Amino acid sequence: MRKTYTYQSQDIHAFKNQLRLWSQQFREVLWLDSNTYTQIHSSYDAILAVDAFTSIQTDFVDVFNKLKEYQSLTNDWIFGYLTYDLKNTIEPLKSENFDGLNFPDLCFFQPKKIFLIKGNQVEIQYLNMVDDEIEVDLESIEKAEEFYPNHDENVIDNPIKIKMRITKDAYFEKVKMMLAHIHRGDIYEANFCQEFYAEDTQINPLAIYNNLNAISKPPFATFLKLNDKYLLSASPERYLKKTGQTVISQPIKGTAKRSKNTDEDNLLKKQLVSDIKERSENIMIVDLVRNDLSKTAIKGSVHVSELCKIYSFEQVHQMISTIQSTVSVNTNPIDIIESTFPMGSMTGAPKISAMRIIENLEETKRGLYSGAVGYFTPQGDFDFNVVIRSILYNETNQYISYSVGGAITAKSNPLNEYEECLVKAKAMRDVLEA
Repeated sequence: MRKTYTYQSQDIHAFKNQLRLWSQQFREVLWLDSNTYTQIHSSYDAILAVDAFTSIQTDFVDVFNKLKEYQSLTNDWIFGYLTYDLKNTIEPLKSENFDGLNFPDLCFFQPKKIFLIKGNQVEIQYLNMVDDEIEVDLESIEKAEEFYPNHDENVIDNPIKIKMRITKDAYFEKVKMMLAHIHRGDIYEANFCQEFYAEDTQINPLAIYNNLNAISKPPFATFLKLNDKYLLSASPERYLKKTGQTVISQPIKGTAKRSKNTDEDNLLKKQLVSDIKERSENIMIVDLVRNDLSKTAIKGSVHVSELCKIYSFEQVHQMISTIQSTVSVNTNPIDIIESTFPMGSMTGAPKISAMRIIENLEETKRGLYSGAVGYFTPQGDFDFNVVIRSILYNETNQYISYSVGGAITAKSNPLNEYEECLVKAKAMRDVLEA
């Protein structure tokens, strides 16, 4: 079904840049990049999938059965995304907030051309119908910069004017309402998000992505192009990965800013380690993920392999836990995703109550933000990130959006939560206003 060709690059960094440029000619593009961040659960350093042979695009009705059928019939690599609003097909919930982006609730495609990068080696997999194009494509990739002379210019028209969907005072009021729900016992924790947006604006998506990735260097970076819709993501978080019978989830809860002063940076890191509020919100989500994974796990196999470990990224320190389970060889991979979606780190506990309260207090339909992007292999393995620290762009509507949020618990201070949002939003704002 696919022809495989191995290519050795003399300069993998340059090759990756050329590859992204070359990919812009296609209507469907998904680029995933770990930025060689050290992690024990990594399969590839980077992946590019382009040019759909087949695809599925649908809104939330019966979506997981449709995806299961598509994945089974295709029996090949498929790449794509699940939006947060697929919660509405899993539970009796709804999403009626404003949506300026209009992404379909789910989209996956079977690419004609795949590039799998590990170290300096590139494994190229082309469907048989296009396998005679490999050599010509490699020549074009080497010359990609000649065809895109203005590829590094961010903004196409006027400077970007970023607005807030929720004012600072309104944010404080909404957090107080969330705290009232917590004190009443409706929930223990909920992830509350706010949107920043710009209208009537055109950007160069690849240039914005390249700059965002350069200042963040996250392990789950993503450039997604589906016709006129784009995701430019500097996500540090993995949602779910399956390798054989092993499933892992790595929720992030707990954030501290970085400092250029080494002593101050180490102090900020130590403060995060010992922060009772941050640890408690992480542990709450660990319990939620353990429960979600247990729905498809072999009995007794769910365990926590890392609890509240601190990982440092270019912009922030993060507290991350790793939860692992073992599934039967007969377990359908889509069932594992459906039983854990949306991810606990972006919802709250109890999950259904938290999602209902979130929907009432937030002002924007989340869509792809706090959803997941990734792929399935022909063997039924998969790897998906969490769509955070991300810019979303509808080219036709000329609408740009990025959202940020944080976990609200009984110990939350509205001002501290607001300032944490601004820390998380800084990288996106910086690249858009550059």
